Amino acid sequence: MEMTNALASLSALGHESRLRAFRRLVEAGPVGMPVGELRDFLDVPPATLTAHLNVLRSAGLVIGQREGRVIRVRANYEQMNQLLAFLTENCCAGTASCTPAVA
Repeated sequence: MEMTNALASLSALGHESRLRAFRRLVEAGPVGMPVGELRDFLDVPPATLTAHLNVLRSAGLVIGQREGRVIRVRANYEQMNQLLAFLTENCCAGTASCTPAVA
């Protein structure tokens, strides 16, 4: 993943509602969920959710698919995994075993 793609993804997740939406879609698994169900979970107006989903789509983190009258949205796990790999690429100076520090 290039730096500009990583920044776009991180920027897209830089809003509480978008982060909550993305996390909920990750929890939903590969089947995703209808937009209406996600809207009910987030308790936001339809236009607001549309705007948030557009930002997440633009960053490549969310994929939408029309199923008749319903739009189903899914987390883009490939993009998510690329972002995680980018963020942890040099974790612990590249050693195989990273253990979190105990506070």
